Amino acid sequence: MLATGVAGLLSISAAALFSFSLLSRMVERMVSLSVGILLSTSLLHSLPEAFESKADPRSLFATLLAGLFAFFLLEKMAVLRHSHHHEGDGHGHEHGHDRHEAGRSGWMILIGDGLHNFTDGILIAAAFLADPRLGLVTALAITAHEIPQEVGDFIVLMNAGFSRTRAYVYNLVSSAMAVLGGLLGYATLGHGTHWIPYVLVLASSGFIYIAVSDLMPQMQRRATLRNTVPQVLLIATGVAVVLLLTQLTSHLP
Repeated sequence: MLATGVAGLLSISAAALFSFSLLSRMVERMVSLSVGILLSTSLLHSLPEAFESKADPRSLFATLLAGLFAFFLLEKMAVLRHSHHHEGDGHGHEHGHDRHEAGRSGWMILIGDGLHNFTDGILIAAAFLADPRLGLVTALAITAHEIPQEVGDFIVLMNAGFSRTRAYVYNLVSSAMAVLGGLLGYATLGHGTHWIPYVLVLASSGFIYIAVSDLMPQMQRRATLRNTVPQVLLIATGVAVVLLLTQLTSHLP
């Protein structure tokens, strides 16, 4: 519990410090960095890890499809609820920034991050059950790898209209899923670890859906070459950061 809690607190606090101090004035531009981080975390880290397990690939692909459809339905319900809430209020909401509408991606990123943190907790618990030293190394590795992803999450939340305080508090609540995953992993003594690939795929489906359906369309509204070059460079930076940390942590004992 201590390892999972501290790992979550450290990664979120480091990401918040970086995001709020350096990126708060450039949230719209940093959306591109978030796209690179979310897609590379899902496609180059989480999904390969899931498919390298003994789980049936067809079942994993079915889980990915179900996850994408589930996040589509979550967004659809948020859209319908928002439309009903403002129906007949005499205000036009089709122009400009609408925090209620943009907030959909914020809530979805929290759900996806919560699932991802849950699997991290199970992995840390399994490592501690094998060897306490391995558990400490695993917790440190997960903390280091989570920082860029949490930076991406903060960017999405601020872009969705969340205040700094709300973004930090909700990310802390999401990180508590790691403690829950750690408790479950410890209680089941490793017998429940076969669910990890499926939870990883579900979390990845959320990250992919948010990046492709919400963030990338925002970027496409700025179609000039002057805007496109920084977008491409920031996406590549996000991918490079995730690849570098994945490479570094993969060599840890």
